Amino acid sequence: MEEKPTEISSFKMFGGYNRRYRHFSPTLGCAMTFTIYFPPSSSPSQKFPILYWLSGLSCTDENFIIKSGAQRAASSEGIALVAPDTSPRGLNIEGEADNWDFGVGAGFYLNATAEKWKNWRMYDYVVKELPKLLSENFEQIDTSRASISGHSMGGHGALTIYLKNLEKYKSVSAFSPIVNPTNCPWGQKAFSNYLGSNKSDWEEYDATLLIGKYSNISNPILIDQGEDDKFLHDQLLPKNFEMACKGVNAPLVLRMQPGYDHSYFFISTFIDDHIHHHAKALKCP
Repeated sequence: MEEKPTEISSFKMFGGYNRRYRHFSPTLGCAMTFTIYFPPSSSPSQKFPILYWLSGLSCTDENFIIKSGAQRAASSEGIALVAPDTSPRGLNIEGEADNWDFGVGAGFYLNATAEKWKNWRMYDYVVKELPKLLSENFEQIDTSRASISGHSMGGHGALTIYLKNLEKYKSVSAFSPIVNPTNCPWGQKAFSNYLGSNKSDWEEYDATLLIGKYSNISNPILIDQGEDDKFLHDQLLPKNFEMACKGVNAPLVLRMQPGYDHSYFFISTFIDDHIHHHAKALKCP
C-alpha cells in the first residue's frame, strides 16, 4: 500500500465534506485510516487551519466524526477537523486485542519502548508523520495553524502533545481527559506494558507532571468534565491537574458539568464551545 492517502469515503455535511482516507504508515508499520472534515470553501485557493481530534479508548477515527456534531461549528468557523485512529491495527501482536483498555484501540499517544509493542508510536504519528502527510497531500490545509483536542485517553494525548510542542499548536482543549495517568489504573496498565518499569519514562506522558516543565502557555487550557462520569474519581483526576496548573500559574478553565457522563452525548453538548475556543487562537495573527 502506498504512503500517499487514498480516499475511501466522502459525505457532505454542513456545506463541507467528511472524507476518510487510508494510507500506509512507516511510523507504525501498518495501514492506517484518518478522517478530515473540510469546511465549505469560498475559493480554490482558500487554506483552512486545522483542529486535530484524538479519540479515547476503543475508538477509531470515525467516532468523533459520526457522533460529535462538531462539523456545524467547524463549517461556520472555517476550520478543518482531522481525526486519526487511536492505535496501529492488523499487526497481529499476541495479546493486542485481549483488552479494550490496552493494545488495539488504546495507543495512549506515546512512543512505546518495550520491544513487543515497538509499533505503538502514536506520539510520532500524530506529531510528525500525520502533519507532514497532510501538508504534502492537501493544498487546502494549513498545517502551520493547528490546534489539538481530544476525549479521555485522547484528552491525555492532546494535553501532553500540546505541552511538549507549544510551537506546533495554537491551543488545546479536552473532554474528560486522563490528566494524571501515572496515578490511575488505565495509565499504569498502559505505561507498564508500553514503557516498562522505569517511572521516569512514564512522567514524560503525564500532563499533571508536565505542566510544571512547560508552563509558558498563552491561551487558556479548556477542559470540560462531567460530574456524573463514572471514571471521574479513579481514572480521570482533574483536580490533580488543576492543582498543578495553579502551582505554576498556568491558565486553565476547568468546567465541571453537573449531570453529564463520559459519553458523546456530553461531548456533543459542549463541542461548539471548544471549536470557538480554538477558532479564536487559530485566527490570531
